[in-house]
Amino acid sequence: MKIVDLTHFIEPDMPVFPGTEAPLMLQANTVEQDHFAEKKITLYSHTGTHMDAPAHMLTGGKTLDAYSAGDFFGPAVLVDVIRMGLPYIGVGELASYEAGLREASFLVLRTGWSEKWGQPGYFSGFPALSEEAARWLIGLGVKGLGVDAISIDRMEDHHFPVHHTLFKAGLFAIENLTHLQELPERFEMACFPLHIKHADGAPARAAAFIRS
Repeated sequence: MKIVDLTHFIEPDMPVFPGTEAPLMLQANTVEQDHFAEKKITLYSHTGTHMDAPAHMLTGGKTLDAYSAGDFFGPAVLVDVIRMGLPYIGVGELASYEAGLREASFLVLRTGWSEKWGQPGYFSGFPALSEEAARWLIGLGVKGLGVDAISIDRMEDHHFPVHHTLFKAGLFAIENLTHLQELPERFEMACFPLHIKHADGAPARAAAFIRS
């Protein structure tokens, strides 16, 4: 079995959502002075490869700690939307994947934007699901949507329709994935967020498991 890490490093100069602050990492203790090393880390809950819970945008929405650990693992379907060349991915573009998605826990969209990580172009221009496609996805029974971009919504859409549509149905989002080019159409995926009480979101370690 091959395991592919789908997670960006967390580091001080990493890209963050516009308007938030980059993480701070201070060397609090050193082996030379204290006989052990430890860092003090300050970061936003939606830093790097991370998960969004419904509480991220819905008052009284479900938080990540309300999900079971089993909700963060399962079969996934990868849809490569690069070749589609569309700003919005509709039901028509996803229809051929329906059978696989009915058996899956996650839909993962490969936009190609992870290759722009660290560049100004990372923050705009990537494709996203249409609101209609988000509603269609809910009906298939998946638990979450993952993307290799900064958001599951296009940046110019300040109403965040895909977030709201999925969140109202109890789904979660996984943003800032990477290495999706190494994945087949079907694989198993794990994405475990930091176990933070009442988390609206949290950095996560995501990985794909590809069985030979």
